[in-house]
Order: sequence, then C-alpha cells, then structure tokens
Amino acid sequence: MRLFRSGARRRAAVRAGVLATALTLGLTAAVQLATAPPAQAASLVEVTGFGTNPGGLRMHLFVPDRVAPTPGILVVVHYCTGSAQAMYNGAQFDELASQHGFIAVYPSTDRPGNCFDVSSTAAMTRDGGSDPQSIVQMVRYVQQRYTTDTSRVFVTGVSSGAMTTQLLLAEYPDVFAAGSAFAGVPATCFSTGGAKPGTTAQAGWNSECAQGRRILTAQQWGDLARATYPGYTGKRPRVQLWHGTNDETLGFQNFTEATKQWTDVLGLSATPSSTETIGSNRTRARYGGTGTQAPLETNRLQSTSHNLPVDAAAAIAFFGLDQAGPSPTPTPTVSPTPTVSPTPTVSPTPTVSPTPTPTATPTPTPPAGSCAVSYTVNQWNTGFTASVTIRNTSGTALDAWSLRWSFPSGQQVTQAWSSTVTQAGSTVTAAQAPWNGRIPAGGSVQFGFNGTHSGTNAAPSSFTLNGAACTTT
Repeated sequence: MRLFRSGARRRAAVRAGVLATALTLGLTAAVQLATAPPAQAASLVEVTGFGTNPGGLRMHLFVPDRVAPTPGILVVVHYCTGSAQAMYNGAQFDELASQHGFIAVYPSTDRPGNCFDVSSTAAMTRDGGSDPQSIVQMVRYVQQRYTTDTSRVFVTGVSSGAMTTQLLLAEYPDVFAAGSAFAGVPATCFSTGGAKPGTTAQAGWNSECAQGRRILTAQQWGDLARATYPGYTGKRPRVQLWHGTNDETLGFQNFTEATKQWTDVLGLSATPSSTETIGSNRTRARYGGTGTQAPLETNRLQSTSHNLPVDAAAAIAFFGLDQAGPSPTPTPTVSPTPTVSPTPTVSPTPTVSPTPTPTATPTPTPPAGSCAVSYTVNQWNTGFTASVTIRNTSGTALDAWSLRWSFPSGQQVTQAWSSTVTQAGSTVTAAQAPWNGRIPAGGSVQFGFNGTHSGTNAAPSSFTLNGAACTTT
C-alpha cells in the first residue's frame, strides 16, 4: 500500500530533478497558458481572481513541468486545521501529478479551525454562495486557461476535505467524474440549516452526524444528495470511500451511511460485486463492477483511527489518472544522419578501480534554534482546537520528528490528527503520523488537536523538537 509520503527515499525517487521551492504568493509566471514553457521547476502557486469566490477561499495550483496534452484535473481538499500547503507537503498527489501529467488544485480556507463549510444552507445549494461554488470556480478557471479534458475532473480530501468531496459529488455531478473521500460523512450529513444562500457564514459542528447517530435509509440519503441539484438526471460520479473502524472524530457508522447513500444515488445493489482483504487490516468492496474503476468502492480499515493513512496511488488508480496517455513532449523531426568518416581506433580505456560507496551520515538532531513553532487556538468556554506548525529552519532535512511542550493551565488533549499525541500530567508529546515524518530543510509540517480547559487556556511558553529548543512564532 502506498500511503502519504513516508520519507526521503520516496520523495527523491518521484521528484528526481525537480527543484523544491517555497510557496509563491500571487499569480506568477508559473501560472500561464499551457502552450508556454515553464519558467521554473513546478511548485505550488497561489492564484487570485479566479471568480467571485463566495466562500472566501484561497486557491493554490500545481502544474507539473510535463503536462499531458489534454490533462485531467484533481482537486485536493485539506482537513480541519490544515491548509493547501499542508496537503501539498503531506500527501503525494503532486508527485503523482508530475508522474502522470495532470493538474492539481488545492483549495484552502482561513475560517477558525480551517474547516470547510459543509453544513450551511448556502453550502447545500448548488451555486448557493459558499465553499462548493468557490471550488467549482477554481476548476472553471483552470479549464479556461489550459486545454484540459473536461470529462476527467476529480476530487479527493481528508476529514473536512472528505466531507467536502462527497458534497461536491452530489451537488456538481456534471463537473466531477469521481471522488475519493478519506474519513468523511455522507453528503448533507452535517447540514444544520444556518447560513442562507448568498452568505458565507458556517453553521458549525453537527455532533449527531459526527458521532454516527444520524441513521437513514438508503433512499433517504439518496434523496438528500439529489436535492442539492434538483432535476438533474445525467450521469453520476463514481465514488471511493475510506474509513477506520476506530475513528474517534467521525464515527465509523458514517462509512455505513455513506455506502447506503451512494448505492442509492448510483442505482446499485446493496450487495457488493466483490469483497477482498488487502494486507492485514483493509477490506475492499466494489459495487456495480469488480474492476479498478467500479462505480462504488469502499475501503474499511480495521482498528484504524481518524488519523488514517491516505493511499494517494490507489485514489489515482480509481480515477484512472495513472493510465498512460500520449507523450506530453512532441517528438521532434530528425534530420537525416549524414555520412561520417570512420571512427579512428582508440586505445582501450584503462581499468579503473571502483570508488567505494561512502557510509551515509545519520540525520542529526537540529541544534537549538533550528526550528520554529507556530501555535494557534480557536477556543470556547471549556474546549479548544489547536493548530500547530513546525518549521525546520536548519539546513538539514529531518526524517523523523517528535515535538514536546507543557501546558501551563492544566489543559488536556482529547483527540488529535496528523500526529500521535500522548500526555503525562502537563507534558505533551506529539509524534509524526505515518505520512508526514519528513520535514525538508526550510519546510514545515502541520498537525492539530482538540482539548479541554477549566476556564484558562494559556499557550505553552516553549517547545522542543527531537530534544532541541525551538523558537516560537
């Protein structure tokens, strides 16, 4: 199983020869007509002015150096507390884009908690004036500037991004051909009313849905999905679902409810066409077909929490974006080979003793001051959500990380994502998730957690990364 990037070896193998660059603000020369040669190695570029943007989102674009002649588009949607940059750094979708020549769009939200709106009336309504509409405007922007294949537009996301993925598939079935949702909920499950069309307010958290207590029939779920685009009778997108049985944030029952919803929307039997066990904990079922691109595929990950591994390669295969196409670079016309004089005889090259392979130097722990930590909080009366960004300010990449701090006010961590968090008294240790252990020199990684407090929620005063003190920002 290929998961989120898990180390330097995979990134080096896929990104050989690609210059790693920092996030560039604004629309730069890298965002250009597909016929224009790239000015620099591909990187994540922010785009402004892509539409009316009723959701107030930010758009980031990754166009590989070698784009397919008529590339597909993949929208990659981040999790709560996440960002476009975090998904770009943490997942391998951009590496696969470089390999297969498709274009990747990374939406980002700056709302408190960095969660996308999947609950307001505006979000539930096609072109209703919230995040789904903004994301579709990003797709339209790319389609207007590149010669893309409009039948190959896909969406994927994690947690909040997975909720957004399923809502987009229901609401814009004429835009997206398929979607892959990692730890989400059924389309419209988070609906609580709230904002009216034309507004960007977010209705907020829906505990009934999150805890898996919203249980409906397949047709009821299907009717809710169809109601986001009333009267549509065309082809529906294919769907891939992933969920851990021990999900503590979005209960596993949501996987069952989503399966019911999409079998109804797609007109499929509730009995899978095939079921198989992959590895030690993954059960894959396919509905309406048994091939890689079945109408519906579900993946149950046994004993896995909300912090599940994201198999980007499997999602790309489900979309069909890994299928070989015409070479992005046209074959040049070759002039006839001229007749040349015979090559003179050359003395044999003397045998040279092989140079011994040097022993690799272990990655050192960065010295004090070679890391920086940003800690931000969105809080309420007795609880809070924290977002933590670790930046490696040294000149050496880290292949593993563990961040430690102490809470000054008796706070307690209740759940975490994109990290494994343990707490002993006031001391908290957050260690890497399976996919984000590597922090390149000058790069960063982001994770988040929920916690409780008793009325005072002072921020930690210091952090140590792998035992070395960090600066705070």
